[in-house]
Amino acid sequence: MSRKPKKGYFVRGQFVAEGSEMDIQLKAELKGTPDASRTDLKRESDELQDLGKELLNLRADLAESLGLPDKLVDALAEAKRITNFEGKRRQMQYVGKIMRKLDPELVLAARQALEEQHKGSATEKLNLHLAEQWRDRLIADDDALAPWMAEHPDTDTQQLRALIRQARKDAQPEGKVANVQVSQGLAPRKGRAYRELFQLVREHLGGTGTDNTGDDADEDSNDE
Repeated sequence: MSRKPKKGYFVRGQFVAEGSEMDIQLKAELKGTPDASRTDLKRESDELQDLGKELLNLRADLAESLGLPDKLVDALAEAKRITNFEGKRRQMQYVGKIMRKLDPELVLAARQALEEQHKGSATEKLNLHLAEQWRDRLIADDDALAPWMAEHPDTDTQQLRALIRQARKDAQPEGKVANVQVSQGLAPRKGRAYRELFQLVREHLGGTGTDNTGDDADEDSNDE
């Protein structure tokens, strides 16, 4: 039979069980606690509540690997559901209360999981930027095709060339459309081939091919 976890709280990273000698001593001292000590306790409490807020956006796979208590998982799920500002604020205070009772090892694991997610996001941004550079380079320069194929020989050359040709064609409108764009200072039209070329490049760079960056996001409105 598993032991029932002790109730308590953290003070400067140390778990203090309710009813323990240290708990009694701290509560006795609290009445005359110096302002500096009160500030430390408040800061630690705020930090744990902020950590709880960050856990709202933790990837599901990382969250599951932590083995968070069901009480905390349910509280976080409820916080995600609440849209009312005051209701969400009160719920996050409750989340913070639960966070203060977690084992230090679990708190540390939660911070590490968030750090891992942050690093992954940074890497993803770099990969997206690299894909943008290759896409623009392939469209702008015929000489870019050879180095691309040297690095990614499994690319379908026929498909790649077709997308490049179509992307260039879409970027060079003729007649009245071109005149309107020039007179209004509009950027060249970027059509479907432009996006599909980006997706193709992303796939070969190790991405999913479904991520679009800011300059791609607005292109659907340009398609006729």
